[in-house]
Amino acid sequence: MKWTLAHRASMMNPSVLREILKVTDRPGIISFAGGLPSPLTFPIDAFAEATARVLRDDGKAALQYAASEGFGPLREQVTALLPWKVDPAQVLITTGSQQGLDLAAKVLIDAGSRVLVENPTYLGALQAFAPMEPDVVGVDSDGCGVMVDDLRRKALGADGQVNARFLYVLPNFQNPTGRTMDEARRAALIDFAAGRLPLIEDNPYGDLWFDEPPAAPLCARYPEGVLYLGSFSKILAPGLRLGFLVAPPALYPKLLQAKQAADLHTPGLNQRIASEVLKNDFLLGHIPTIRALYRRQRDVMLEALTREMAGLDVHWTTPVGGMFIWATLPEGMDGAQLLLKAVDAGVAFVPGAPFFADGSAKNTMRLSFVTASEADIRTGIAALAMVLRTALRSQPERTAA
Repeated sequence: MKWTLAHRASMMNPSVLREILKVTDRPGIISFAGGLPSPLTFPIDAFAEATARVLRDDGKAALQYAASEGFGPLREQVTALLPWKVDPAQVLITTGSQQGLDLAAKVLIDAGSRVLVENPTYLGALQAFAPMEPDVVGVDSDGCGVMVDDLRRKALGADGQVNARFLYVLPNFQNPTGRTMDEARRAALIDFAAGRLPLIEDNPYGDLWFDEPPAAPLCARYPEGVLYLGSFSKILAPGLRLGFLVAPPALYPKLLQAKQAADLHTPGLNQRIASEVLKNDFLLGHIPTIRALYRRQRDVMLEALTREMAGLDVHWTTPVGGMFIWATLPEGMDGAQLLLKAVDAGVAFVPGAPFFADGSAKNTMRLSFVTASEADIRTGIAALAMVLRTALRSQPERTAA
């Protein structure tokens, strides 16, 4: 039997990261590849107690179909977590924040429409947008975030009008670079975007700051023009598949309709359990333990990189929160080719090219520091440096030198 696929199916591509994770499941591999939170942070006892209470006190409702908008008390708790005033009626509970990207793509993108993203950007967003067949254009970015001059060039047509559907940004501890958009850049971005360019603000890592919280969200400055995405995966547990979006009232109904068509509603049992865990200011005590753990692991990786990569012309970011370090390899190196050699040496990372809309910057890689132990971080970075040193020696121009 031959199945005839829709044209959009040809736009669906396997997740590069998911394919790499299959390799890293091999015994003995030290993985800096996955964007996975540390399982040491999962509040298992709190979940066990909350699950028992929900099933005992509200089991029939928890196991029944539920409202597409989400569990009312959880939507209210979301608004309490946000640093600006939000009406719970603007909150839609999603099956992970990844579903928020999927819903946004379905509602906002037509074939051929221009979509702007940071260069580099979260590859899961590129994957969610691709089936809608947009013209994805990368906007130059630096350590302070999106470069507004380049955004202006790429967002405006010859007539001076915006010709893009939206700009997708991760202002806080960005995946993949770990960088954070500073206050001046946020202000400049809003100054340009206000009234003419919608924004999708993705903020799954915003609570994972190490020394001080990041600047105010873009949505707090431009609420009518920003679709805000959040997640419980990084502060509770990703297995719940719980995220949320905050949408302007004019956009919310269509996102809700797309949600209803996709899955009717996010699992009600999971929502009630999370809501129960969140009671009594649970996160006020829980999130600081995550920050402390991740900060120690970041420091260990930075120390290892400084020690092991000395003299190799490798440069990296110093994130002030989140889960990732972004490294730039010497010119001419290909991260994908280096990964093959690294896996043979027992260590893995994510090559950087898939994070770019045009697949450029092959001499880059993303390193996650949160799931490996401190000892494994030291061992893995040393192994990675050895692989890189060997690869550099084998380059013809270096051999000739």
